[in-house]
Amino acid sequence: MQSTKPKVLIASVLSLVSLCSAAWCGSPLAGTAPLNMTGDLAEQMVSGIHRDLDKRIADVRVQRTTRWGHGVTDAAFITERRTELATILGTVDKRLPAVMETVGQPGNTGPVAEGEGYAVYPVRWPVFDGVFGEGYLVEPTGTATASLLVLPDADEEPESVLGLNDGVSLRSKALHQFASAGCRIVVLSLVNREDTWSGNPKVRMTNQPHREWIYRGAYEMGRHIIGYEVQGCRSALDWLTRKGPDLPVGIMGYGEGGLVALSTSALDTRVRATVVSGYFGPREGLWEEPIYRNVWALLKNFGDAELGAMIAPRTLIVENATPPAVTGPPMTKGRSHGAAPGVVPHPSATEVRNELERAADYHPATESKGWLYQTGEKGGQPGQTETMAALAKSLGLPTTTGTAVEPALLRELPDDTARMERQVKGWLAHTDSILAMAPRTRKTLWANADGTSVDTWVESTKGLRTHFYENVIGKLPDPARALNPRTRQVYETDAYIGYEVVLDVYDDVYAYGILLVPKGIPAGERRPVVVCQHGLEGRPQDLADPSINNAYYEQYGCRLAERGFVVYAPQNPYIGGNHFRTLQRKANPLGLSLFSYIVEQHRQTLNWLGTLSFVDADRIAFYGLSYGGKTAMRVPAILEQYCLSICSGDYDEWIWKNVTRNQIYSYMFHGEYEMFEWNLGNTFNYAEMSWLICPRPFMVERGHLDGVAPDEWVGYEYARTQNRYDLLDIGDNTAIEYFNGPHKINGVGTFEFLHDKLNFPAPGKS
Repeated sequence: MQSTKPKVLIASVLSLVSLCSAAWCGSPLAGTAPLNMTGDLAEQMVSGIHRDLDKRIADVRVQRTTRWGHGVTDAAFITERRTELATILGTVDKRLPAVMETVGQPGNTGPVAEGEGYAVYPVRWPVFDGVFGEGYLVEPTGTATASLLVLPDADEEPESVLGLNDGVSLRSKALHQFASAGCRIVVLSLVNREDTWSGNPKVRMTNQPHREWIYRGAYEMGRHIIGYEVQGCRSALDWLTRKGPDLPVGIMGYGEGGLVALSTSALDTRVRATVVSGYFGPREGLWEEPIYRNVWALLKNFGDAELGAMIAPRTLIVENATPPAVTGPPMTKGRSHGAAPGVVPHPSATEVRNELERAADYHPATESKGWLYQTGEKGGQPGQTETMAALAKSLGLPTTTGTAVEPALLRELPDDTARMERQVKGWLAHTDSILAMAPRTRKTLWANADGTSVDTWVESTKGLRTHFYENVIGKLPDPARALNPRTRQVYETDAYIGYEVVLDVYDDVYAYGILLVPKGIPAGERRPVVVCQHGLEGRPQDLADPSINNAYYEQYGCRLAERGFVVYAPQNPYIGGNHFRTLQRKANPLGLSLFSYIVEQHRQTLNWLGTLSFVDADRIAFYGLSYGGKTAMRVPAILEQYCLSICSGDYDEWIWKNVTRNQIYSYMFHGEYEMFEWNLGNTFNYAEMSWLICPRPFMVERGHLDGVAPDEWVGYEYARTQNRYDLLDIGDNTAIEYFNGPHKINGVGTFEFLHDKLNFPAPGKS
């Protein structure tokens, strides 16, 4: 939600300047140190989290190296790592038996080309129901002597790799030589980076590359475009190893194909020799690469060196070919430009060599066996002579087979555009099938939650809360720093005094917000607190500055303070466009998220609020709008110090909102590329999050005209929340208020709910 317009930000600054002309401006709250920070504290907060993440990325590389150095010779360690890699790539679905089918018109399914001792067929093979791998089979006319799977870059057509449409290149020449020597070859087509089918023509078309278009929904469902293509490769390997069970098998990939080849070989020990071309290097800058390479928790245990180490003692050949030139998504006119930024890196020869040396260092005993090679020249094309000679040697093929003869075309090549459309739509359909099963999958996860009573429910869901925090949100270490509260007075009205507050969280990370303290609190009285959370691009001033009346927030922080509640309005770090969205990109490969930091900022905030003499630590409630509503679902589900939560303008069938391609509400169509959370669809929809809040009071505020989602989605999901509370005989602890209005705070039923559940009578009532 674009909750803060530029004119509002200006008004906030002017308001602060005018108020600070008063003699009391800047005076700290009793018991706190003076706050002397200047500048934009929200921007500085986001920058501090960036610095913290940069340190964690550097630290995890060191930790990973130590861990692998101690464990790589342990078979159980490698088996555990393969299971982990398969999980984070989403290669968890059972493949269908691979049957190679020739593609062509009825009555004309013969080869499209013939060369010296081989024929070329367009083929497909089933991977899952309705999903096929596609490409070309190069079949020797004599006895096969080896098998090879070739993976082009995403933007290369398999026809080009074989020299069927653009002439013979270094790589295609070598492949023809391999085929003439008896090597059976399958060339796989990968999903490209164009945006032809990204979107729904009945809803909106986007400029997301096809790989991102597939990645978004798949990531939410615990699957990945990388994993999908690894599955396609392994399905082809199933066929190749069945066709030639005693033949050596190799895999060769360039660019995006190099990534898939490296991942496939790390998982699949059937591959004897692997060529990774135009891809290998350090991955600490993964957050700057295209988002379809973003893998949850990857860097905790895997860099390219570690994936390479999983291949040993099998052969790994890293070729210094120039990576594909990718500087961002397509900028197609007439489409929504919401694709994530991202650049394919071009590591230096030194960076590639250093990463290779890390892989070699894990296996010093295998060094003399020559399992690891670095070949080719930086700036060269894939398939250079040294590379292909090393691959041929590993597969038992002649290293030189004479001059390759360009294959002769026999009939028209298949329509590559139609093939790409089938691939894109096939993987999307598979994601849809996972989405359809998600309610049942979540039900299985929750099978041991015991709803016999409130007590059994609380006890039996502790493990689920831990799972949500550690595996979905991502758990940071508990803050080790003291709170070190610094404050300064910034507002005063007849009803309350306002303070800016800064609290330490980590060395580079602080929590920031505005505290409104009602006047006239009797000595010894402890008041309830309502933590009021802004939305996307918002600031605490939007709801707690008495001089600002933002239409989304209706001054609800100020209004609650006027009712006698202590109010705290935190600054959450979702502000600054890509400046904050790249926090999610940096965090995800560490098994963390933006909410990992938000949780710890709120933990410190709760700890501090509980120390205030006028605060009742057992009556601290949460009330957030829009992105603040997302916070209302996630943070109180983890932090039980929040005694109550209200989600405004965000509660709905959250998984549909992230995965469906049939409604404009879906984040599939929008620029909030940070919104997708790994495997959330199979673990915690909004109802399940509310079940983690249960039995504490929980409320939804919903405007009929709110464009976040339709009422039907909200009602469908909320029925599951109501059901859980009712079955525990605490149905009056949850409520939903619909009102005739847009995406905003209504502040009617919710205010009544707060007064009731916090046992704090409204003004004029006793």
